[in-house]
Amino acid sequence: MSQIKQLLQLHQQGKGIKFIARSLAISKNTVKAYLARTAALPESIPLLLALEDPVLEARYHAGNPAYKDERFEFLKSHFDYYTQQLKLVGVNRRLLWQEYRQQRPQGYSYTQFCFHLSQHLLARKPSMVLQHQPAEKLFIDFAGKKLCYTDAATGEVIDCHVFAACLPYSDYSFAMAVRSQSISDFLYALGCCLHELGGVPQVLVPDNLKAAVTKASRYEPDINRSMEDFANHYRTTVVPARARKPKDKALVENQVKLLYTRVYARLRNRQFFDLPSLNQAIAEKVKEHNQTRMQQKPWSREERFLSTEKHLLSPLPRQTFELKHYRELKVAQNNHVYLSEDKHYYSVPYSHIGTRVKLIYTRSLVRVYSKGEQIAVHARSCQPSGYSTSKEHLCSHHRHYLERSPEYYLEKAGKKSAVLCQFIELLFGQKRYPEQVYRTCDGLLRLQSKAAPEDFDRACRLAIECQSYSYRFVRNVLENKMASHAGEPKQDTPLPVHQNIRGRDYYAQTTIHF
Repeated sequence: MSQIKQLLQLHQQGKGIKFIARSLAISKNTVKAYLARTAALPESIPLLLALEDPVLEARYHAGNPAYKDERFEFLKSHFDYYTQQLKLVGVNRRLLWQEYRQQRPQGYSYTQFCFHLSQHLLARKPSMVLQHQPAEKLFIDFAGKKLCYTDAATGEVIDCHVFAACLPYSDYSFAMAVRSQSISDFLYALGCCLHELGGVPQVLVPDNLKAAVTKASRYEPDINRSMEDFANHYRTTVVPARARKPKDKALVENQVKLLYTRVYARLRNRQFFDLPSLNQAIAEKVKEHNQTRMQQKPWSREERFLSTEKHLLSPLPRQTFELKHYRELKVAQNNHVYLSEDKHYYSVPYSHIGTRVKLIYTRSLVRVYSKGEQIAVHARSCQPSGYSTSKEHLCSHHRHYLERSPEYYLEKAGKKSAVLCQFIELLFGQKRYPEQVYRTCDGLLRLQSKAAPEDFDRACRLAIECQSYSYRFVRNVLENKMASHAGEPKQDTPLPVHQNIRGRDYYAQTTIHF
């Protein structure tokens, strides 16, 4: 998908349709179609380049991408064999086609077989002198031989791979040692190289290592997704060298040979105890190499770079590059996705339960996409078996369950009735388990929605007077229709008149007579 961004960047740099098609190994009609689609979109090219890949994909493609033709892949893998066989006596194209059809009965017809073979033979051209433009390309490679340092704690000798790069116009070079050729180490070294140069060239030309190219191909190599993200971040493009064609980046191959003499050989008698000290020594020797006057040229590599090339490099971005990782996962029943690398769960909106979503995560953030739209963003967490949950992603029932608290119920009761709010406040004043009180409050709120407001308020007042703070008491009052008599004043009934009443004088006498 990032190939579209490569196309847009080349178009923004003013490159023609033929150059873009040749650089990206696509047809001119495809380039024209993409540019026409871009012109019809409401967003500008800078805004399109700022979009994430799933969002940009939804702008250009509504359906699934087309599949490659397997017949051509099989035929392409046998071109070198057919070329050698044609040199033998009695071997012609028809004989080779008949053998090809025995292996692949559903393969190309004779005409198409001859056409593709002829195209392959025509492409076998002699090498030529390439004229490079300033700040146009950066050749990238790893040296075949390694440097090492000794671990001061264990005494172990640790081998390191040496990353090498050069600008072909000035032949200005860069080198540093890394622990491996993994994606993270490769992109870290490449980032250090660009910051050392102080700018970004238009094209990066790596070798066909796995950190840069996932599937090597003469015509259509598959660029590693992380490498594409790196190129998009630095607003440049990636055009890898052809597989098994070191002449495509002959200058960096020559730089590796010079590094063996001017760096490896001069450091052979020195011992290092950590990687930073080794890289510091390499940087010093590479600086001397760049400042050495070139043979048959009146300048050094550094002089030519500073005078004619550095100011033409594109500026570096303000933010540093973060390595992106990609996953496609299914949303579980609890509306979370499980990232096995972190052993952590991240929530997505509950409406996406059972669907497959795309995750793009860096060292600090986890972004979730569905159908070209970003549906969730989380700070990355490495807490094992933990959950990162946003309340907005939960359904109303689950959200209500998590939001329960005394303040929540008092606020909700205050909107219903002042008497109910007083009753719930007294309810929480008791020393009871919170879950029991929450369920009592849910029952009272449900009774309030069904009963008449006046009867419910009377029932609550009666419960307060009797100090019986329970859902069952209020429910019984309403069911027995006692609420209608709860607020009536009591009338004093006078005693009947009879002679058995002693009166006040009886109790006032000092001597009681029986």
